[in-house]
Amino acid sequence: MFIVENYSLAILLCVITMLCWGSWANTTKLTTNTWRFELLYWDYGVGILLTTLLLAFTLGSNGQQGRSFMADIQQADTGNFLTAFTGGVVFNLANILLVAAIGIVGMSVAFPVGIGIALVLGVILNYISNPQGNPLLIFGGVMLIAMAIILNAKAYKKLNAQAASKVSQKGLVLSVVSGCLMGLFYKYVAGSMVTNFNMPEAGKLTPYTALVFFGIGIVVSSFLFNTLQMKRPFAGAPIPFADYFKGKLKDHLVGILGGVIWSIGMSLNIIASGKAGPAVSYGLGQGATVVAAIWGIYVWKEFDKAPTGTKPLLHVMLLLYIIGLGMIIVSK
Repeated sequence: MFIVENYSLAILLCVITMLCWGSWANTTKLTTNTWRFELLYWDYGVGILLTTLLLAFTLGSNGQQGRSFMADIQQADTGNFLTAFTGGVVFNLANILLVAAIGIVGMSVAFPVGIGIALVLGVILNYISNPQGNPLLIFGGVMLIAMAIILNAKAYKKLNAQAASKVSQKGLVLSVVSGCLMGLFYKYVAGSMVTNFNMPEAGKLTPYTALVFFGIGIVVSSFLFNTLQMKRPFAGAPIPFADYFKGKLKDHLVGILGGVIWSIGMSLNIIASGKAGPAVSYGLGQGATVVAAIWGIYVWKEFDKAPTGTKPLLHVMLLLYIIGLGMIIVSK
């Protein structure tokens, strides 16, 4: 299987993860006006699973290093399959809440709050389970990112100072809950995997196998989480399942594209974690917040009607995020 041997390459893959994770949500804005994200989400899950299977049978099955995908499945312990699967379930619930929050408060708010919390929690948990890198630099970077989250919340408060707060508060609460769950899922996936990709221990999963069962967890749990979301949506009227089959081909393809983009980012991040370490790899990937905030602020113009003084807060927020991520990069 393909294994990353160079730290610089690992960092590059994490930067690609950042771009993928920060950009996939734009696909929710590319569907027709009648195509709700609850319907898009079915295709999104399929896109994730198809991507992990493709990588498992290509990069995960060729080369002299490690174990091939099929050989890995035959020797793995059931508990590790369930651990990777659980990671997919936890991520799926977190992601459904995040996409709902995006629909209510926009990308430039939902991502910095939700993913910012996930970054802080995820880096701490992954560092405790597998301590790699300079802790002062890692946690110093995390502190700067936490400050950026606070600035983003302040900017959002200024934006909504004159508006009714019911819906906006719901969006913020969804972002916070999503962030707490999002900070947990990566630990499950990493816990199911081998420690040394070059010399995989018996019973553990290679990253490619772990990703497949992670994807299965997402698709299977969608039948619970997304079905409930369709019956009792956070915003808008309930949606009958029959509406999924009324969608245009473009709508289905856009959903699959969103899943493919996110899954490429996740896969590269997991592959890079063998060299960079889970804490560094996850922390850099969640720099997606910067990418998403840039999309929301400068492309989708979500803060164009904000009061004077709001945009400088957002610029400082982005600067703190970038410095914090830089500290995480040089920590190892």
